[in-house]
Order: sequence, then C-alpha cells, then structure tokens
Amino acid sequence: MREYLLVLLVAASVTYLLTVIAREIALRSGAVARVRDRDVHDEPVPYLGGLAMLGGLVAAYLVGRELPFLSGSSPLVFHDAGIVLIAGALICAVGVLDDLFELDALTKLGGQVLAAGFLIAFNIQFIFFSDVKGNQYSLDPAQGALLTGLLVVATINAVNMVDGLDGLAAGVVGVAALAFFVFCYSVTRLNGLDRANTAAFLSVALAGVCAGFLVHNFHPARLFMGDSGSMLLGLVLSASAVTLSGQFTPDQLVKGGGGATASLLPTLLPVLLPISLLVVPLADLLLAVVRRTRAGRSPFSPDKQHLHHRLLEIGHSQRRAVLIMWMWAALVSFGTVLASLYSGIWVVAVVLGMTLVTVILTFLLPRLHRPRLPADKVG
Repeated sequence: MREYLLVLLVAASVTYLLTVIAREIALRSGAVARVRDRDVHDEPVPYLGGLAMLGGLVAAYLVGRELPFLSGSSPLVFHDAGIVLIAGALICAVGVLDDLFELDALTKLGGQVLAAGFLIAFNIQFIFFSDVKGNQYSLDPAQGALLTGLLVVATINAVNMVDGLDGLAAGVVGVAALAFFVFCYSVTRLNGLDRANTAAFLSVALAGVCAGFLVHNFHPARLFMGDSGSMLLGLVLSASAVTLSGQFTPDQLVKGGGGATASLLPTLLPVLLPISLLVVPLADLLLAVVRRTRAGRSPFSPDKQHLHHRLLEIGHSQRRAVLIMWMWAALVSFGTVLASLYSGIWVVAVVLGMTLVTVILTFLLPRLHRPRLPADKVG
C-alpha cells in the first residue's frame, strides 16, 4: 500500500508542476477555449491539460518500475501498463490536434477507434464474462475485441461530454479511479492474490493525476484539460479495468479466502465495473444522444442541456454543482464497490445514508440558499 501511495503522490506532484508548462505552451500555440454560447466560462482559458496528465502518468510509471514491491511483481504488470500509456499518448495526440485545429467528430472517433485497436492488438482486451446467474463464459478473440472497443470508446466519449464545468471531469474520473483502486486492492487482499497488478497501478496513478490537475482546474480554472485530457482519462480508466480481466481468472476474483468475498456479485466483476463507476457521465452521454437525435440533430452536436447545466439552472453555483456531481459519482462508484465486496444490513444502511445526503444536497440546498436579486440588495 505504501508504494501505491507513493505512485499517487508522484503522479499528482508531476502533473501539478507540468500544468504550468502546459498552460504556457497552450498560450503560445493559441490552444485556447474561446467563449461560446454553450460554455459557462466568460473569458478565454488555455487548453492542453492532457499533456501535463500524460507526463504525470509517465512519471508514475517510471517510478513504479523502480520500487521494490512493484518492480518484483509479474513482468506482465508493467508490460500492460506500458501498452496502455502508449495508447494514451496516441489519444492524447489526437486531442492536442483537436485543441489546436478543432477536428470534426468523425476524425476524433477514428482516433479513438485507432487507440482502442492498439490496445486490442497487444492483447489488452476482455477474456471472460459473467452473466447475472454467475455463469462464467470465455470470450473468443473477436468477441473480446468488440466488447473492449465498445467500452473504451464509450468511456472516452462519456468523460469528454461530462467535461463542461471547471474541475468536473477530473473530479468524477478521480473518484471513479480511486474507487476502482479500492476494489482491485481489496479483492486481491481478500482472496490472497498478488497485490501488484496493472489495474491497481493504473487506477491509483490516474487518481493522482486528477488530484494534481484539480489544483489548477477547480473554479476559476487557470487551464482546461481539453480533449487531450478528457480522452486520455477515459482511455486509461477503461483500459485499467480491461487489464484486470487478463491477469486473473474468474474463480480467483469470485472465491473469497475464508468466505470474506463470498458475497461478490457476479454481475459486478471487473469486466462490468467501469460501466457502474462511470454511470454519471455515461447517463449524461445517453441522454444527450437521445435528446439530440429526437430533435433531428447529430448526436455529436453540442448543446447546453447536460446534467451540470441543469444543476446551474436550479440555483447551484458552479463550484457547488461540481461538488454535487462528485458526490453522485462517489455514491455510485463506492456504493458499487462496497456492494460487490461485502454483504449485510450495514452495507444497505451505508449506501442508503449516502444516497439520502446526496439527494438532499442536490435538490434542497438551492432552496435554502436562493440567490438574492439585485433589487434585494441594501443600497
């Protein structure tokens, strides 16, 4: 655990420092977010935060290879992590081009498919699958490749769409990555498996990257991650879950040592966890596609009706709206992980308590703190 904590701190520190350099590069190259009708910022803000994030991930990778515990693990751990980082660099490059030249949607989709294909070409793909009854199925290469490609591309676009307020995407992904690390570490500990695995390493590094970037990105943001950052976050998070499928068998992840994880739900095995961990941005993505196609517009056409926009409409400030979205992400992410690892009335009570607090803060807080009109001000 200490080495994982060090990896998190390295990723956070390097990302924090490189963000200053990325901002200067963005300003000099003209990669700046102009003010548009659908945006909530009122002045131009530089892009290219993805470059700092990629640097943080690479630094964590290089340090992790030198740590006694992690370096002594299976060679597959850092081999797979390296493949994911190369795919991340590829999708980050596509995002940089978009931040500079505003690529069309189909070109960006092509870059996303190419990055997902790179992962699949190096055997980073799903190998097994479980149904709701707990039956386990081995996937042939074509099925595994298709499932992997769909999940990676969907996650990339989900994170991209949720990136609408200062600090929103970085916080949501950071929460999801931390929850997934807790799952990876806990399930290996409870089942007596090797604690060093690619999924745990990448997810804790990703959480550190998000933390380091948030210092500069929380409202008012000094730098936006841009597509270079949002697509990088989506790819690394989804790919980290895919690697867990390739390094453990279904029996190893389900059978608890001494019954500790006997309650692990088959439907919440790592092959499905990314969907539940990113349910907030994925739900936003689905609603956006339905909303736009029903209006006769392209599903890629932008609008100002995302979940975070609606929070602003009901009276939340931008910072409060972001914090609430983080709370919903934490509720789903940690609630899913908790229910997948343990059972009992205390689990239900904790999840219900978290849900109640989140609902109250979402819908009642604006009424208690309704903004004053100019006429109400004392002269």
